[in-house]
Amino acid sequence: MESARDFPWGSAPYPVLVADSRGALVQRNRVAAALLPRAVPGSLLEDTVPQWLATAHRTQSLPAQRQGASSQKAQPPTGTIDGRRFEAHPSVHTDGTVAWWLVDDTDYQLTREALHMEQERTAFLTQASNTLLSSLNPERCMDVTAQLAAESLADAALVIAPARGRRLPVVRCVRGNSPTAAQESVDPNAVPGLGEALRGFPPVPSRWIDPAAAPAWMVPEGFGPVSSVVITPLPGHGVPAGALVLLRKAGTTAFSQEEEVFARLFAARAGAAMSAARLYAEQSAITEVLMRELLPPTLHQISGVDFAGRYRPSADEERIGGDFYDVHPASVEGEATLVTLGDVCGKGLEAAVLTGKIRNTLHALLPLADDHQRVLDLLNTAMLSSHHTRYATLVLASAVRRGNMVELKVTSAGHPPPLIVRADGTVEVADTRGTLVGAVPRVTSCSAAVTLAAGEACVLYTDGISEAKGGPLGDTLFGEERLKRALAQCAGMPAEGIAEHVQMLASQWLGGRRHDDMAVVVISAPRTHHLSAVQGHTRGRFTG
Repeated sequence: MESARDFPWGSAPYPVLVADSRGALVQRNRVAAALLPRAVPGSLLEDTVPQWLATAHRTQSLPAQRQGASSQKAQPPTGTIDGRRFEAHPSVHTDGTVAWWLVDDTDYQLTREALHMEQERTAFLTQASNTLLSSLNPERCMDVTAQLAAESLADAALVIAPARGRRLPVVRCVRGNSPTAAQESVDPNAVPGLGEALRGFPPVPSRWIDPAAAPAWMVPEGFGPVSSVVITPLPGHGVPAGALVLLRKAGTTAFSQEEEVFARLFAARAGAAMSAARLYAEQSAITEVLMRELLPPTLHQISGVDFAGRYRPSADEERIGGDFYDVHPASVEGEATLVTLGDVCGKGLEAAVLTGKIRNTLHALLPLADDHQRVLDLLNTAMLSSHHTRYATLVLASAVRRGNMVELKVTSAGHPPPLIVRADGTVEVADTRGTLVGAVPRVTSCSAAVTLAAGEACVLYTDGISEAKGGPLGDTLFGEERLKRALAQCAGMPAEGIAEHVQMLASQWLGGRRHDDMAVVVISAPRTHHLSAVQGHTRGRFTG
């Protein structure tokens, strides 16, 4: 190694200090003299240079340290001189002196810190987006937005949604605490920048907002004086999703312009998530209302006739499909109640929409309910004139109570004929048939008259029941004959019991396999109950 005397350090562009093993300065170049004017040859480093550099020299001069330094690459000592950051790179000479090359690392360090901060902010925005988009609940999105902002952007945050009537929905969150929701009866225009933010206008710079003027409802309880406020809009999909308010406590630094820009980036993501959640909630509410109209009705006894129904869509996650049924009570007591059960070609929502149209059309045709052929003709015309290309099968049944009997008129239009369950267990097929509805210009049909004695039932079903594919090998149809045998065991059962039994057997036959929509409606003549006195006691007696 060269000695300090021979080393070409004098013309180096970096500050260079040469010190001996005692820590006394031996030489310095011009750049070092300008940077450290007190460090003159003969002075001690402990007295003339920053402590971090003196400590580095003392450590470097130890024999054990020199041996360790030769065996592994150590990070150079770093520290500040006059507000700038330097790395000190040592060169050990043969005479025991050490030349310290001071490399200005300030710009590199600032760049590295800026890059690290940008990486942290990008990671935060990514995490925030994922967290916000994981929920489609508007209230949950407001809570998450307020909590994320309070933990990472400010000491406290408020998320304010557009007014509902005269109230502002507000979620507050203080760092380290859980968010709380409230409804505030306040005027947002009284707060500079808040009214504009709720209307989606660009944010007002925080330096224009007087923290002392923040209203009491905006400052969380126990928060103390506010030193700085940022108010920024939460942009939505065409309509503002609300406003974000950030607060810092007294004694902390005010929001910088860079922090305000970052807050707006966060607000853009939060606003998009809140807007998506609110749109989803509105669509869900509309869907729920429309779905309620498409769901099969709950059946019960009407005008002395028992009715029961069961429905199972083709997919467990769906609530509606292509099968449907309705019971329309007579407008005049003593007239027939109309029962309709049908199957639209197809599955899912599109089929369900057409079932809704058919059900509405049939409801409008109730004044003609006694004339099944006329009803089918008008329904067929309506379907042929529709933009739908689907067709449907249908069975109509008019039921009226006559004493202990129920008289039925049943008409099939391309649908499996109803099955009649007699009191003795005999199962009959109603003698009715007809063509599809919505497929050909004219529907032809043949009606059948059926009389049910007390305890007897008429079962209407869709082909989802008879064509349910299952069994031991999973490829056998449930079939009409198996259905008849099951119904023979239901003799005398109430309508609810028969409907439940049929659906249970079909479901067991499927064994969890894919299937079509399934619907069943049971019309029965209830058993009558009379009271009779026997040996001074009153007891019940079923007849029929």
